[in-house]
Amino acid sequence: MPNQHVVPHEDGWAVKGEGNSKATVVTRTKQEAVDAGRAITKSQGTELIIHGKDGKIQDKDSHGKDPYPPKG
Repeated sequence: MPNQHVVPHEDGWAVKGEGNSKATVVTRTKQEAVDAGRAITKSQGTELIIHGKDGKIQDKDSHGKDPYPPKG
């Protein structure tokens, strides 16, 4: 399953699967896109990558098997 990205969209914000050209979900607000993306990644066990309006990564939210779990 591909990771999901929250990215700016001409109609607001979108959730896109990594490598996909089409958006999975398009929302008016960033928060709606984050919520939708989080629901998708929780069910898939993948990572949500949240971008800002400039396209740069702002945050990541992992719901899968973390390859680098914290020690202790």
